[in-house]
Amino acid sequence: MSVKIRPYRKGGWEVDIMIRLDNGRTYRERRKAPAQSKSTALRWGQAREHYLLVNGVEATKKKTDLDPDPGPVEKEVPTFDAFADRYLSGYARANREKPSSIHTKERIIRVHILPKFGKRRLDELSQEDIQLFKGELSDRANKTVNNILSVLNTMLKAAVEWRVIEALPVRVGLLRVPKREMDFFDFDELEHMLEIAKSIDPRIHLMLLLGGEAGLRAGEMRALEWTSLDFRRRLLTVERSDWRGHVTLPKHDKIRRVPMTQRLAAALKAHRHLQGPRVLYGDNGSPLIEYVQRRWLHQVLRRANLRLRAPHTLRHTFCSHLAMRGAPARAIQELAGHADLATTQRYMHLSPAALEGAIKLLERPSPIYGEAGGEHAFGDIVETLPRRR
Repeated sequence: MSVKIRPYRKGGWEVDIMIRLDNGRTYRERRKAPAQSKSTALRWGQAREHYLLVNGVEATKKKTDLDPDPGPVEKEVPTFDAFADRYLSGYARANREKPSSIHTKERIIRVHILPKFGKRRLDELSQEDIQLFKGELSDRANKTVNNILSVLNTMLKAAVEWRVIEALPVRVGLLRVPKREMDFFDFDELEHMLEIAKSIDPRIHLMLLLGGEAGLRAGEMRALEWTSLDFRRRLLTVERSDWRGHVTLPKHDKIRRVPMTQRLAAALKAHRHLQGPRVLYGDNGSPLIEYVQRRWLHQVLRRANLRLRAPHTLRHTFCSHLAMRGAPARAIQELAGHADLATTQRYMHLSPAALEGAIKLLERPSPIYGEAGGEHAFGDIVETLPRRR
């Protein structure tokens, strides 16, 4: 007895069933399976084989028009076009992802995935399709390509969880992202920028301090409210973020408290206003938006003859300056709100104190291993070794 599957000449899969009857003769049946995927066609063939063994060949011949039910027939698999909205509503929005994350997924699906795979069924992708897709994105940064591939992968995984398809048709491998050094403003550059900003607009001066001396992200600056400031204890609580008018918790849902520098606390006190609950507003009391923040920073950079960079560089500056002044990695992680210490470690190569401390270990006297009670050259640690006999 055997069931073999081979491609059908007009598409789909042909099932080749061979069984041995009770009279010793061999019965063979070849027919197109009412299924699209190979695995489903195989299961259909096995169910058909079981039916023939239980009911016999003659019972099958009498039912020429009514073919026996061999089991569940494969459901119609939707295309990426048809599945996209279902994924966004049932996965991204149902999981209450941040508005910025949902927007990113929508854009990736619209710009990259649907133009390439929109008319294809979810189970039709091959490993070669994925590799060709990567090749077409060769002009994009590796991290950008990985973001696109991750959305494609989560779409397929959601389809499997919801039993739209039986199994992942492909394995989506990500590209290696090289570790790069964080771009930041040096100490003298930041001081020069602060002087220029003070002469332009106190709001810009305050924005530079919130980023460079408190490590706030751009959205956290926009959402910062006066109720989050404790001037008595000189603490700033980062508890909300604004993205295109949507106010959410900060990234990774981590609320954090950052001690204010004297300069930042003084600037905040001097900036007090009655325009509304937020600390920073645009012109005429309008809500501060990302474009205005970028324009403010570019004004300062042009006057300082510095390369144009995004407001997020101020946050990198905060972490870099802490590392360069010898702050421990754990402290930087807590102050910046990093979810993973590996993110913080990208700044630690800037710490001269850590590097110098490691090199100074080589200048200490060689360790001396003595008898019990003897002193070790590295301090109070006593280390004994058994005597050689």
